[in-house]
Amino acid sequence: MKSENSKLYVSLLILTAFIWGTAFTAQSAGGDAAGPYTFNCIRCMIGGAALLPVIRLSDRLQLTRNRPVSRKDWRTLLAGGTACGIALAAGSNLQQMGLYLGSSAGKAGFLTACYMLIVPVLGLFLHKKCGWNVWTAIAVALAGLYLLCVKGDFQMQFSDLLLLLCALLFAVHILIIDYFAVRVDGVRMSCIQFFVCGIISAVPMCVSDIMQAPSVSAWVQGLTTPQAWIAILYAGVLSCGAGYTLQIIGQQGVNPTAASLILSLESVFSVLAGWVILGEALQFREILGCVMIFGAVIFAQLPLDGRKTVS
Repeated sequence: MKSENSKLYVSLLILTAFIWGTAFTAQSAGGDAAGPYTFNCIRCMIGGAALLPVIRLSDRLQLTRNRPVSRKDWRTLLAGGTACGIALAAGSNLQQMGLYLGSSAGKAGFLTACYMLIVPVLGLFLHKKCGWNVWTAIAVALAGLYLLCVKGDFQMQFSDLLLLLCALLFAVHILIIDYFAVRVDGVRMSCIQFFVCGIISAVPMCVSDIMQAPSVSAWVQGLTTPQAWIAILYAGVLSCGAGYTLQIIGQQGVNPTAASLILSLESVFSVLAGWVILGEALQFREILGCVMIFGAVIFAQLPLDGRKTVS
């Protein structure tokens, strides 16, 4: 790990996965009510706005790390936030398109989570190595995700290729965060990435959600329902404002490959939330998948041969 406080950073990433997993229901409901790209656009803008008072309070209490002072600091911050926002917007909107073109939610969850494997492969080109235990953990976690997410025959379609491209972009997003997180204020960078993601998502919102609606008034009517706004506010403040910011802070002390593995717990928490909150029954293969993923995350954190292997 990158820091003696690595347990704290790991805990923050687990909390991130928990927030994303429990927010999955809100994301699904909000996309159905307001339109997928409208939902992405507005929740990101709300997520960015929610962080503005957090930044101000953090500055007043002198809690800000790497607060930008010089022009160089601001350029680095803007570059990081913009790059993160572009990768996040491209990845999340490709995911929506893959779902729209016919991929099941379970298959989408599995294919998106393949960023666990893509991150260390890309990391090799950036001289970021990880131990054999992490590679083993990734293989076990992917098998667990398959058991958890995929039901029935597994056949690749064009929509599935979009989801694999989405996984590649999420892997790039993680590596961008890894590069900038130790150089800039994480909360400020998170705030910028949401505004960038929201602005970019406004393009498919206009082309798809608004133009394909029966009328603009029908689109507005769907957007103004309580169901849509409860989901948007929940996802905007909690999933975006809290979740992605905790990801950026957590990655300051965790190797990007290990971070991607920990964040895969999102799928487990979403299933467990459905079981606890909605009373959805779990099949044996789903329970086995959850156990395999949890075990893989724990195994990846174990120092082998007297040294930490994911630093």
